[in-house]
Order: sequence, then structure tokens, then C-alpha cells
Amino acid sequence: MSKPEPLPILCFPDPRLRTVAQPVAVVDERIQQQIERMFVTMYDAKGIGLAATQVDWHERLIVIDVSEERNEPLVLINPEVVWASDEKRKGEEGCLSVPGIYDGVERSVAVKVRALDEKGQSRTVEAEGLLAVCIQHEMDHLMGKVFVEYLSPLKRDRIKTKLLKAQRDAERD
Repeated sequence: MSKPEPLPILCFPDPRLRTVAQPVAVVDERIQQQIERMFVTMYDAKGIGLAATQVDWHERLIVIDVSEERNEPLVLINPEVVWASDEKRKGEEGCLSVPGIYDGVERSVAVKVRALDEKGQSRTVEAEGLLAVCIQHEMDHLMGKVFVEYLSPLKRDRIKTKLLKAQRDAERD
């Protein structure tokens, strides 16, 4: 069987990125196929995480792989944070939906998340460092929030203007 084509990734300020994702009702073949397509898309785009919202699919599904070798895929279906550390740290974040833009966002340094895996089994993931940041970032997408919303209105407007110009220039080419 051939590898599926990467899905198109929505770019900020696309209004569909503001959609709040609905819970996945049942982990079936449809979800399995979406997981596979999302991993192909994430790896193709050189990302470390991708929320279904970013590919215009509004169910609570996240794929992540923060490993250097790109061989530790993590699937979180209907994730919920059950604990987050009080300690927070500001770190540089980027996003496949906000290409070429990086800025500092404050996040909890560790989280514990309960979710379903790709087989529909309940699991708890304890994460710290990059994985914790990635999980929080992707869960924001499921709530219709993009990381630039943590930035000042001035920075956000500059980013929006820059990305809209880049999109217009790309459409002309």
C-alpha cells in the first residue's frame, strides 16, 4: 500500500484555525487513516507536532514526534491535561500554521495528560521539556488557539500582515 499524500496545512490567520475541535466518538478505521495522513503531513513539513485542526479536520486528535530520529510517534486522542506544573518557562515556539515565525511563549515545564492512543486504549502521558511544550501547543490548536495569540497585539498584527503578504505573493507565482 502506498503512503498517503500530505494534507494541506491551514495558515494563520485562516479563520478555520479558530474552530474548537469536537471529541472523537470512536477510534475506528477512519481515525486510523487520519492519524497516518497527519503523521505523513507532519514529517513532510519537518514539524514535531500537528493537531487535526491545522489540517481542517475538527476532531480532538494530535500527532507528535519530538525524537531526533523521527521514530517515536505519539498519538493523543481526546487529550485532557490532568496536571500541569506551577513552574513555567518561556521558550521559543514555532508552528506549521505560522511558517517562519518564532517567538517566546510561557508554558508549564511539565504536564500529565490523559488520552486515548491510536488503538482507542486509555493512557496517561507524563511529559516535561520539549514534549510538554509540544503537547500544550497542540492542545491549544484543539481549542481554536494559535501560539501567536500569546503575543502582544502589535506583534500579532505584524505577523498577520507578513503571512498574508507571503500568501498573496505565493498565489501570484
